[in-house]
Amino acid sequence: MILIGTSGYNYPEWKGSFYPADLAAAKMLPYYAARFSTVEINYTFYRMPNEKILSNWAGQVPPEFRFTLKAPRRITHDAKLVKCEDLTATFCRVAETQGGLQIHDKARVFKVLKTPVPRDEHPPELQPFLGYEFYKIEPDSGRVRELSEMFGPEAEREFWIRLDDLAYDMCRLLELVYEDQSMPSVRPERGDTVYLAETTSDLKLERDALKRALQQHGLTVLPACTLPLSGSEVTAAVREDLAACRLSIHLFGRTYGLVPEGASASLPEIQSELADERAAAGSFGRVLWISPGDRPTDERQQDLLQRLRLDERMQRGTDLLEGSLEDLRTLISARLKAPPQPGPPSVSGTATPGMSSVCFIYDQQDEATVAPWADLFFKEFEVVQPLFEGDEKEIRESHEESLRTCDGVLVFSGAANEAWLRRKLTEIQKSPGYGRTKPLPEVCICLIPPQTPAKTRFRTHHALVIPQWNGCDAAALEPFMAALRARGESR
Repeated sequence: MILIGTSGYNYPEWKGSFYPADLAAAKMLPYYAARFSTVEINYTFYRMPNEKILSNWAGQVPPEFRFTLKAPRRITHDAKLVKCEDLTATFCRVAETQGGLQIHDKARVFKVLKTPVPRDEHPPELQPFLGYEFYKIEPDSGRVRELSEMFGPEAEREFWIRLDDLAYDMCRLLELVYEDQSMPSVRPERGDTVYLAETTSDLKLERDALKRALQQHGLTVLPACTLPLSGSEVTAAVREDLAACRLSIHLFGRTYGLVPEGASASLPEIQSELADERAAAGSFGRVLWISPGDRPTDERQQDLLQRLRLDERMQRGTDLLEGSLEDLRTLISARLKAPPQPGPPSVSGTATPGMSSVCFIYDQQDEATVAPWADLFFKEFEVVQPLFEGDEKEIRESHEESLRTCDGVLVFSGAANEAWLRRKLTEIQKSPGYGRTKPLPEVCICLIPPQTPAKTRFRTHHALVIPQWNGCDAAALEPFMAALRARGESR
């Protein structure tokens, strides 16, 4: 929907071009409203409006006509949102007479910030509303930079991105305004709603990018308002939002974050714990992402990340990912897909009842090299090997099916580089997103020729790493094979 209007309407100089030359000033608004669908009111920027003035304007236009009121400059420019509680309360009270500050769960107030103002210094009426920050704080110096072309192409690019976010939210609001407002406000269905946890300032751009992508795919993203500053109020607000969602997404960076008043944990940690509580009730999943950037210097954040990595509850509908933002997008997309429908057995085969299955992963260049390992494992297990020929979609679906059902994964690090290897480990971590319902598979990495210094030094907490430089060594592989046997015996 597009509404066309101008900034202001009471311009004598428009007479003879837009307005009839002899039109009285008192008749300008009705004339304007017959030709346009909206107007930005400049009057309220210079003078505080009252109920009588707004009622008078509303009586001169059709019911579908929309006014946009500029906040008084005494609030935005003179006081700069600080120590102006009485002025803000008056303006909001007057605005309430013509539809209020919200429609359903959407704010009709767009708070644009060109410089940082601590949220607890915002007028109480404006604190719950999300802010659109058109500035950036340099992480090293702490200096504030307005998003402007004068600070280079990157700042200009970020300006246009955030302007696009603002325009998108305005468009969504206008769509709501023109719906039947007599209908009661209802929460979206769980399948259409995702909780994107508030995070720290170092990950704001990443969170904004995810929010934009989720909304563009038709999903409702909560929280719709800024979370409260009090610990008890945060808990209540987050629980209410999580109850309406099917999935929550949490981003963790190098800083610990704000600790709400009366709480002992940071806002990101509180949201993650409440999401875990929500997951215990069923029909809900969590995605946790640890940024691969700089190592945290705050001991509290170091401790939090370590606890997340070692948390035994991760098996309960939770994915923990340490990788690129693109990997996170892929995982979220997989988690949001409908659960896979039962189908015919995979073309790669399935395990015999009581027999564990092991999925082989290797680069096509190593296909002949891995034959001895395939022979060894086939004596006790169902071996599922990768496909390299055929339709790309079929190959991908076969790979996902193998990760969805296997008991173990044997990854061969041979001709491919370390980036390939880490990408394969990430795919294994994402297997719950493909519909896997049982615990993550046992994972082993075989280091096979060519031997390089980088491969010799390779370590990971996500898998056994077993050098096999001189060929297939069954004794060295025994711990992995024993874990596979235990999986089969437990069925």
